[in-house]
Amino acid sequence: MTTRNLLHEPVWQACDLGLQMPVSRHAVSMALPRWADVVGYEEKAPEVVSKLRGGYPRFVIHPLVQELARLFGGERPCLPFPSRLAASWGADFVQRISGDNAEVVEDVAGSPICAVVTTDAGYSALRAFWQHTGLIVSTRQAEARLGSLDATDEAAGRDCDPVEVRRSLRRQLAGFYDCAEDDVLLAPTGMAAQFAALRTVLARTSGRRTAQLGFPYVDTLKLQQKFGVGATLLHDLANLARDLQNLLAQEPLAACFCEIPGNPMLGSADLRVIGPILRTHRVPLVIDDVVSTPFNVDLSGYADLIATSLTKYVAGTGDVMGGALICNPRSPLYGELKAIAAAGHEELLWGGDAAVIDRSASGFPERMKRHNETGLFLAERLRNHPAVEQVWYPKWEFSETYEAIRRPGGGWGSLLTFLPKNAELTAPRIYDALALCKGPSLGTVFTLVCPFTLLAHYTELDWAESCGVSRYLIRISAGLEDSEELWKRLEKALSCRATSRPML
Repeated sequence: MTTRNLLHEPVWQACDLGLQMPVSRHAVSMALPRWADVVGYEEKAPEVVSKLRGGYPRFVIHPLVQELARLFGGERPCLPFPSRLAASWGADFVQRISGDNAEVVEDVAGSPICAVVTTDAGYSALRAFWQHTGLIVSTRQAEARLGSLDATDEAAGRDCDPVEVRRSLRRQLAGFYDCAEDDVLLAPTGMAAQFAALRTVLARTSGRRTAQLGFPYVDTLKLQQKFGVGATLLHDLANLARDLQNLLAQEPLAACFCEIPGNPMLGSADLRVIGPILRTHRVPLVIDDVVSTPFNVDLSGYADLIATSLTKYVAGTGDVMGGALICNPRSPLYGELKAIAAAGHEELLWGGDAAVIDRSASGFPERMKRHNETGLFLAERLRNHPAVEQVWYPKWEFSETYEAIRRPGGGWGSLLTFLPKNAELTAPRIYDALALCKGPSLGTVFTLVCPFTLLAHYTELDWAESCGVSRYLIRISAGLEDSEELWKRLEKALSCRATSRPML
């Protein structure tokens, strides 16, 4: 496999469609270099899908995982899961949603992997479970099971002890979050950490709905809607306290979920106001800090649980999946929630993935400083460019609420979103012309750009726009390239003029 340094040779041209980013069989992003490619990907156009060599593992089933599925299910629709319990949940979900049969199949080789075999009709529900819960078999785990390693011993053939590696990773994360090592529960993905949080709060108060505070990342809300009792979206940050008090007056809640800051609009709920409201009602607050990271913000005064993705900034490599649920020791609900979360916890982060994250995590603080500097530099330049209608960045979006939790020396992150002027015509052209890596995910050391609303909300664009989220947004996850070089590439693309109306 040819090595390509994405910091200097971005994947951005039409001929790059489908290439893995980075150049690794474990890459979690793939190139969608043109606006039309994103549309084709969402509409499953053969000319686009046939060129994909990988993708974000919750959305695109990797060839290694497909091979593992065939090992368990033959030609029948099938997906593998990292434990019998996870597989049983998947089978139950398929039967509940589709009414079709779903069978749990154990590994004859003795590994912890179990698969769910179902019908063609049940497979869409099985894929939904895989995507929304994040309880996936990673590419490294699939590779180990398919290869020469002992299926029952993840340390076989490796130089690391997986138990010690996970302990080391928990120790590093505990340092970032100022908590004890056993307050950190590792998960195979960030969404699996969210699912663990949801299971915890529902076990504490069964039968109650949840609420999402602020416009959410797509699967965070879907998870609550499909695997909880139901969820209410309170997307208006300006009137959030009022709307939350009205909702609590109507019904008790199992929990509230929010992102600090939100993705892609980069606004933050005012924790100084909603925190006391929730504490009064003893309603847990689950915060997703993926965009801000623990380097930039201190959530210990407000969060009861923190669900995070280690795939993004903590790893930064773009070739590993992982997540963590943090039980906040300063929460008044700490003892109650930690006991429930720990009792339901399975150690499902594969040792090989933990080793990759653990190695990268040691450099996370220094990398995050550079991410912050580049993100602010680009956001300020874009904000003053005549071709840009609006820029969303935590320094300006509900800035007082973000400042209230920003650590001394912390920054505003590297994620920013902008809307070009006359966006319906110009956004596709600007995107196509950008000489930067273009595809899903964020937090990588190389800059990643995507038309986020199209990728996340393609089947519900009108709904997203009713929440103030334009379908023509362009989101940038600024990497560690030279800031001036990044700006030159952006500025050149912004100078392009649309020649035709996009087809959406």
